[in-house]
Amino acid sequence: MEHYKLNNRNVSNISERVSTPQYNRENIKTGIVHVGVGGFHRAHQAMYLDQLLHDASNSNWGICGVALLHFDQKIYNTLKDQDGLYTLVVKELDGTLTKRVIGSITEYLYAPDSPKAVIEKMASPDVKIITLTITEGGYNLNEATGAFNLDNPQIIHDSKNAAAPVTIFGYLTQALKLRKETNSGPITILSCDNIEGNGDVAKKMLLSYVQFAEPELLDWINANVSFPNSMVDRITPATVPSDISHLAETSGIEDQWPVVCESFQQWVVEDNFIAGRPNLESVGVQFVTDVEPFEKMKLGLLNAGHSVIGILGGLMGYSTIDEAISNPAIATFLSIYLDNEVTPILHGLDGMDLPKYKKTLIERFSNIYIKDQIDRICSESSAKIPKFILPTVYEQLKSTGTINYAAFVIAAWAIYSLGLNEKNEAINIKDAQQDVLFEQALLAKNNPEVFLAQEAVFGNLSKSAVFCEAFTKAYKDIIAFGVEKCIVEMNSNFLIKK
Repeated sequence: MEHYKLNNRNVSNISERVSTPQYNRENIKTGIVHVGVGGFHRAHQAMYLDQLLHDASNSNWGICGVALLHFDQKIYNTLKDQDGLYTLVVKELDGTLTKRVIGSITEYLYAPDSPKAVIEKMASPDVKIITLTITEGGYNLNEATGAFNLDNPQIIHDSKNAAAPVTIFGYLTQALKLRKETNSGPITILSCDNIEGNGDVAKKMLLSYVQFAEPELLDWINANVSFPNSMVDRITPATVPSDISHLAETSGIEDQWPVVCESFQQWVVEDNFIAGRPNLESVGVQFVTDVEPFEKMKLGLLNAGHSVIGILGGLMGYSTIDEAISNPAIATFLSIYLDNEVTPILHGLDGMDLPKYKKTLIERFSNIYIKDQIDRICSESSAKIPKFILPTVYEQLKSTGTINYAAFVIAAWAIYSLGLNEKNEAINIKDAQQDVLFEQALLAKNNPEVFLAQEAVFGNLSKSAVFCEAFTKAYKDIIAFGVEKCIVEMNSNFLIKK
């Protein structure tokens, strides 16, 4: 089989083997700037836009991707070499692979080398929407106070170096300032990150920065920028070398960075676009007046579920999510947690079949063809746990509900943060707070509650006697008996009482 490098020149040859864009990419105008072009964006938003662009009436909605950080240079170079093209490989539960070349990213910029170009692109009158996948930790939020962290050295840098910012807030502020000066019109900033009320958070954080750095811009932003909330969902594991080689062997496509994902996809968006929007409902996006119930469901069930499996499985020595949930004790623990601690706090989900959704989640986690790495799922847990698990804890404490399973997961995370699993193997921890977590985890060996004293992660949770008692018991039990024996007993006791 002849092999072809993925680029515009070879698309016609590749189209004989897999689905490719059936629209003229040269005729596509950029209407969306996306910051944070990782695997998820390419499996989700860019995929939806690719579908939409097959209708010629939507040719104004191409994407300009922005690589914001220095470590984004590899994906930038890859997409530049491939003319923005990449292969999306959907892995079905039965192992079937559906391959498709995506063409919606028609421009790409590397911010560290071209800050002026990024600011000008964001300020272009053709651009109506700026979308974000900058991860939970990218919003510079102090979890203890809910406020913008003005002490961040990068924020201070941006306030003094307007022409060469390094944070998303510096870029957005200068772009909006330029839009105002050039009368380029209003714009929507759409967060697609796993944060409850992500649009509200994006607005609050941006306005906090603007108040600090460019206060004269506040009135214009309030009148000309909208911040819809959104909920996104598609499991997208990191691409591994075997994905690249398998694509080349089976399809003859030499793609330096294809994206693999599950078949499930969901995007629920608040219909609040001040400068207009593409007709995404025609390709399955759901527009609603209130996203919050759907966000809460997804964060509390899917994202928290991932963290539960990852932390428990990682501590037990598993390396992928599907391996971990194949352990009946972990699967039962997760089901009890979702049913008994999360589901009671979910409301307003008209039209959602929650039992079916939870059943589907277990199936998705169990997909043996996805091979989602536990170290990816557990990366940046210091930013994820406050978003995924702690809201459930707070609501359950408020209503005197049960928090034992959540407390067990947090206790397991404290031990996980020491960096060794129960097989005495090193855990690959990727977390901006890794050093602090390790220090607190060491202190917790003598006094478990010390781990909860990290206000930036846990807020005032350490003041809850109920939670501290459950956490301490779980911590000591895990140390004494190991994760598996503990959760088998917890599950058994729960089912007996039930």
